[in-house]
Amino acid sequence: MLGEFVTWILALLLGYVYPAFQCFRAIEQKNPRMEQLLFWCRYWVIIGLLTALERFGDVFVAWLPLYAEAKLAFIIYLWHPKTEGAVQIYRNFFFPWLSRHEPRINRKLQEARENSGDLILFYLRNFTEKGQSLAFDALQFIVRSIHSEVHRTDSTSPPPPLDDRGSANSRNSGRTAIERILRESPINLIWSGRRRRRRD
Repeated sequence: MLGEFVTWILALLLGYVYPAFQCFRAIEQKNPRMEQLLFWCRYWVIIGLLTALERFGDVFVAWLPLYAEAKLAFIIYLWHPKTEGAVQIYRNFFFPWLSRHEPRINRKLQEARENSGDLILFYLRNFTEKGQSLAFDALQFIVRSIHSEVHRTDSTSPPPPLDDRGSANSRNSGRTAIERILRESPINLIWSGRRRRRRD
C-alpha cells in the first residue's frame, strides 16, 4: 500500500505530465501519425470526464481500501502501449453515450453560452456594490480612527501656550486645520450622503 501523498504524486506524473509530453511529441513530429493523435485525444476526453466526476465521486468511494492505487493502475491502463485502454473505453462506453446525448449537451452548452453574459453582469453588479460598500466602511473606520486620535491628543495635552499676541501657536492651529480637513473631506461628504439616502 503506497502512501497517499506518493500515490497522488504518481497519479499526477503518470496521468497528466507523461501523457502531456507524449501528446506534445505526437503533435510535433514532422509527419504526425493520425492514430497517435486520435489515441491521445481519446485519452484526454476520458481523463477530462473522469477528473470532473472524481470531484464528486471521491467523497463516496475514497474510503475504500486501495482506492488511490486502483485509480493509479487505471490511469496507467488507459495509456500503456500494450493495453491502450483509452481506445477500448472510448469506443465501448464514452462514444456511444456521448453520441446519443450530443444534441442535448450542445443545447445546454448553447443556453449556458447565451446566459453567461447575464450571469457575469449579475455577479459584477452585486460584487461591485458590496465592494464599494466595504471600501466606504473601511474609509469611514480610518477617518474615525484618525479623528479620535486627534481628539485624544487634544484632550491629553496641556493647553497651548499663547504667543505675544494672545493666540494659540501655529502648531495647534495646524491641528485644528487637520480636524477641519477631516470633517470636510470628500470621504465624509460621500459617507454622510449615503447615510442620508439610507434614512430616506
